[in-house]
Amino acid sequence: MSRLNNRAGVALGVLPLLGLLTAACWAAAPEGKPTGFWIDPDTPGARKARVLAERGREPEATLLRRIADQPVAVWLTEENPAPRVARIAEQAAGDNRVPIFVAYNIPQRDCGHYSAGGAGSDSAYRDWVARLAKGLGSRKAVVVLEPDAVPHTVAGCRDRARDDRLALLNEAVRTLKARPGASVYVDAGNASWIKDTDALARYLTAAGVKRADGFALNVANFQTTAASEEYGDKVSRALGGVHYVIDTSRNGNGPPPDTQAPATGAEAWCNPPDRALGVPPTTRTGHPLVDAYLWIKRPGESDGTCRGGPPAGQWWTDYALSLARAAGEGMQTPEPPQPPAAPEKPAQEQAQEPPQKPAPEPAAEEAGAASPAATSPPPAPTASPLTSHAPTSPATESPASP
Repeated sequence: MSRLNNRAGVALGVLPLLGLLTAACWAAAPEGKPTGFWIDPDTPGARKARVLAERGREPEATLLRRIADQPVAVWLTEENPAPRVARIAEQAAGDNRVPIFVAYNIPQRDCGHYSAGGAGSDSAYRDWVARLAKGLGSRKAVVVLEPDAVPHTVAGCRDRARDDRLALLNEAVRTLKARPGASVYVDAGNASWIKDTDALARYLTAAGVKRADGFALNVANFQTTAASEEYGDKVSRALGGVHYVIDTSRNGNGPPPDTQAPATGAEAWCNPPDRALGVPPTTRTGHPLVDAYLWIKRPGESDGTCRGGPPAGQWWTDYALSLARAAGEGMQTPEPPQPPAAPEKPAQEQAQEPPQKPAPEPAAEEAGAASPAATSPPPAPTASPLTSHAPTSPATESPASP
């Protein structure tokens, strides 16, 4: 299996695979094996494109297909994700493709802001992750774990001890990685947020990133791919060479100015105008540490009730059309989009992790879920807890114009 440079078309060599993850998960494999990421045929964008086409508005339908025809992540926020995960994973396996999920249910999600919610207790979250894992079974899937949870913890927005949240994430990694087909990337924020990458790396380690397949950057944000790679490389070096993925769904024009919309009070990251779709999902990144560019945030779903948008995670046709128009005719779809090759961990890596102290197992913990373990992170460096938000994708969408 070669990872290809999408700029120069040069093979970068064969990447070894991690643990129980088989070559069939990530390669352009023999007959009957997964060959790419799963594309949901019934997203709000796909449905709206069909409606517009039926109404004779083919130019707008064509624009929306730039989003609908790409593999995008499925956000999991419901009380029991197992049925939907099992259905999608089974359908994707039947299509010889790999689905991308976002686990987004950590207690006190988004620090109580636009995407507030999450499990009501730590034990409820453990049960929720166990149900997610049960839905996966032994099928192949990518799971992006809890957007913003680690950087929010670094920034100190939590009222409770930060060790508790990191222990939950650490346990979630263990539970999900116990599934033979799961590749897990722990969210690490974006290039404009936590400036102290060494501190961020220590928090990520406490959250279990070295037991995962890597970390995720730029989820629901607009930082350029170049800036994300520069930042990601620094975090990776601090972690000893851990791989990562980048959300390129809306970074085609880069980030908005920090001073945008001062009159309305809308923060720069929330539904900023004049943004564009980024590079479509692909593993042909041309970067040895970047496993894939993914569309983790669903382009066209609102960041929150700002600048006239619907609630976070709900479909907004006007914004979707603006993203697609701004991307222009130059947006190319790599063929075929291949899932990322999971990095091999050096044999000595686990020995290099600092000693860990186990957290007590709650009585309500579901049987089979691993007990949490997390290191004690350093005092949180100064950072704004509001730099990035990752809106949910709720099960219901509001009908948006046009």
